[in-house]
Amino acid sequence: MDTTNDSMVSEFVLIGLPNSWEMHHFLFWFFAVFYMGIILGNLFIVLMVITDSRLHSPMYFLLANFSLLDLGLSSTTVPKMIPDLFTDCNIISLPKYMTQIFFIHIMGGGEMVQLIAMAYDWYTEICKPLHFLTIMSPKMCVSFVVAAWIVGIIHAVFQFVFVINLPFCGPNEVDNFYCDCPRVMKLACVGTYKLEFIIIANSGFISMVTVFSLIISYILYLHFVWKRSSGDLSKAFVTLSAHISVVILFFMPCIFLYVGPFPTTSLDKYLFIVDSAITPILNPAIYTLRNKDMRVAMRRLCKQIVGPHGISK
Repeated sequence: MDTTNDSMVSEFVLIGLPNSWEMHHFLFWFFAVFYMGIILGNLFIVLMVITDSRLHSPMYFLLANFSLLDLGLSSTTVPKMIPDLFTDCNIISLPKYMTQIFFIHIMGGGEMVQLIAMAYDWYTEICKPLHFLTIMSPKMCVSFVVAAWIVGIIHAVFQFVFVINLPFCGPNEVDNFYCDCPRVMKLACVGTYKLEFIIIANSGFISMVTVFSLIISYILYLHFVWKRSSGDLSKAFVTLSAHISVVILFFMPCIFLYVGPFPTTSLDKYLFIVDSAITPILNPAIYTLRNKDMRVAMRRLCKQIVGPHGISK
């Protein structure tokens, strides 16, 4: 099919948001409040880990990087969605569309590796306490963080190179309110079946490897607790419940989008809200409010901020 440069699409119109003014108003406050919580919660974690020497341990070092990835994932999409709620025509240029795709996959791929690293740290600390400091050395922790960012970049590049070279010659309306591969590939002027398969294979592979790695770590942990506690796993399940809820919320949209044919329903649009707004604000709550060391560190930090005059009677 012959096309000229003049006929090529240079911008897309995002039409995925509902038309109801009441829904726009609700989504504005939803995204605004949640995004503020994401910024404050995740930056607070990073600040505490940096400033409090008692939190200079492998678990909190990995948690701080996870918070940065959470913040990055939300900041890639939510700040654009909020003003788009009050504009009649949500236009985004092709370069900006591709840039958002690139950074979504960097943060998403990095978070998957970081979840594996945190599960491995957790398993090693509980099941191999005598060798924990040797295994989870500072060098190993830095390697995990570097690997998370490298895998995220490689994953994003793999997605990006297939989409950036596609010819788009109209229509240019994307039934979505964020930028990602599945919807925009259906607007290409050429057949994308093979490319869809490659992207599904790439994203599905990294998603399934992460899920199976986490499941294996949970099984090994439960087996260890079962042997030590004469078959009583109630406390272990309580401990795991928060972690499993985060994993389910994070991977449910990923698996729906990329493990199988590209979706054609509107459900994927709303599942992404879970990854971009809900999960990033739940992580600080789960990993801080349920953690004794973090709660103590929060009190110490608040006392330092308030100062002696603020806490005196």
